[in-house]
Amino acid sequence: MLFIEFRKKLFDLACFNINQIYAWDPDFNRNNLVRWTKQGLIIRLRQGYYTFPEYGSKSDYIWYFANRIYRPSYISLHTALAFYGMIPEAVIQITSVTSLKTVSFSNAFGEYSYYSVKEELLFGYEHKPVQDNLTLLFALPEKAILDLLYLYPFYDSVQELEELRLDESFREEDLNRELLKEYSVRFKSKALESRVKKLFSVCP
Repeated sequence: MLFIEFRKKLFDLACFNINQIYAWDPDFNRNNLVRWTKQGLIIRLRQGYYTFPEYGSKSDYIWYFANRIYRPSYISLHTALAFYGMIPEAVIQITSVTSLKTVSFSNAFGEYSYYSVKEELLFGYEHKPVQDNLTLLFALPEKAILDLLYLYPFYDSVQELEELRLDESFREEDLNRELLKEYSVRFKSKALESRVKKLFSVCP
């Protein structure tokens, strides 16, 4: 098979997997993927998932790939908090929440980390539009905070919560505290409710 034919068929998908390739061409030779990856014509995102190097210059696709290579999942935790300007630190990893097992992937675009929760806790996210008319699943600020407190139990003291350094202006002007409380109940976790109370005492 000629690479130009392969590229023409799959390029607009941005992220494609081996099943999509076989659906298009059942006789596809998988060795082509190894050869084209070595030649730099395609980039391996994780086992069975690929993209084209041209997408490296489109910043939104770094996040879009996070949704695509491990599903169901949505971007949350430190990545979401940094995006909203709620924490001062720059975040290198792209952090997501999933109902699958906890796992990490490294590729040319970065480090992708996924943290496992029960399926019923996959809520509190929105379809955020990105370039090329695509959307990605991204936690609301309130859910990103709760995911963090739930998945990182060491945030259980005033000192640890203070060290989060949640942005004061965001807390006062943009954070929906009622929604945060409403979401926290859905976790059915006394430990989380306790951490939320401590958070409100630290960030009145």
